[in-house]
Amino acid sequence: MPWSLDPIGTLRTPHTDPAGMPIQPPGAAGVAGTAELDTEYTAGLADLDGFSHVILVYLFDRASGFDLAVVPFLDTTPRGLFSTRAPRRPNPIGLSIVRLVRVDGAVLHLDGVDMLDGTPLLDVKPFVPAFDVPDGACRTGWLEDVGDGARKRRSDGRFG
Repeated sequence: MPWSLDPIGTLRTPHTDPAGMPIQPPGAAGVAGTAELDTEYTAGLADLDGFSHVILVYLFDRASGFDLAVVPFLDTTPRGLFSTRAPRRPNPIGLSIVRLVRVDGAVLHLDGVDMLDGTPLLDVKPFVPAFDVPDGACRTGWLEDVGDGARKRRSDGRFG
């Protein structure tokens, strides 16, 4: 049965082209953006300003199709799609944890944005380390060999 999701707003960022944009929020430190929610959701933002970070769930609206093996931005070896953060997925849903600078009405001011301008926003959740960082979470698979590469790497423009 097909599902339908209605965006609750739009992400505004300085990134208009995938080429050269950060590939994860740690590489976007200092890059400001906003989440502009439809005004009907303003009341739902009450009390959010007490959190330092939020989880943004959004639609990779400019990615299409997918491959089950991809060569990630941080590697040269084909990897299983689900062991990567590649945007071309069976359900093109993105997730980023970004710093919440402030809340102004229906607008969230953010730092560390790594998504394209105009990206449809599906949901906002508070980041809670006690919930979102499980005890013992320390293995990162093939990414252990990459080191701090995500902070320095930029997209090559492909949605792979």
